Amino acid sequence: MTGNDRSAAATAFDAIGAAYEDAFAGSAAHHASLARLLERLAPRSRVLDVGSGTGRPTAAVLAGAGHEVLGIDVSPVMVDLASRRVPGASFRCADIREVPLEEEGFDAVCVYFSLLQMSRAQQAGLVDRLARALRPGGVLVLATVTLDVEDVPAVFMGQEVRVTGFGPEAFAALAASAGLTVEWERRTVFTPDRPGAVPEPQMFLHCVRG
Repeated sequence: MTGNDRSAAATAFDAIGAAYEDAFAGSAAHHASLARLLERLAPRSRVLDVGSGTGRPTAAVLAGAGHEVLGIDVSPVMVDLASRRVPGASFRCADIREVPLEEEGFDAVCVYFSLLQMSRAQQAGLVDRLARALRPGGVLVLATVTLDVEDVPAVFMGQEVRVTGFGPEAFAALAASAGLTVEWERRTVFTPDRPGAVPEPQMFLHCVRG
C-alpha cells in the first residue's frame, strides 16, 4: 500500500463506517473462528487485531473474555467507532506496516479481511512480520476472500477500491512461507446482509508459531 493506497483505504472505510458491521456481523464462520481462538488462549492473553474496523465482533469478543486487545486500523472513523463500542480494548489509527512490532510480543494476532487492498508482496511481507510478533505457540488467524486477482478495480459497499487476493492454496502458502503451521482451515461462502450483495468465497486459517 503506497501513501495513496492508504488514503484510498481510509477514505473508503471512513465512508462505509458502521454499515460494515451491519453487513458482516452475522458471519457464522467468523464467530466460529473466534470461538476456536478463545479455546486456545490462556487468561489475559495479549492479542493484536489488524484492521479492527468497528471493533465488533473480534475485539469485543476477545476483550469480553478478559484478554488484552490492541486494534489497529487505517480508518479514523472506524477507530472512533471501535473506541466507543468496545471500551475494554485499545485502538490506534495507523498503517500496520508502519507500526513497530515487538518480537514475540503477542499471544495471538487476528487479521480478518484486512489484507485485500495490499499488493501480494505486501501481504506476504506483513504475514511474515506478524508471525515474528507471535510468542512460540501463538496463533495467527488469517481470513480473506479467496479471489485470484491482482490490483483490480471493484466497488465495495458503494466505494471504489482496488483489490488483490490469492486462491486458497496460495493463501495457505503465505503462512507456510512465514514458518507457521496451519492447524485449522475453513472455507465457506458468505453473503453480506446488504441489498444487492453477492456471495463471497471466504477462507479462515488458524496458524501456529512453533
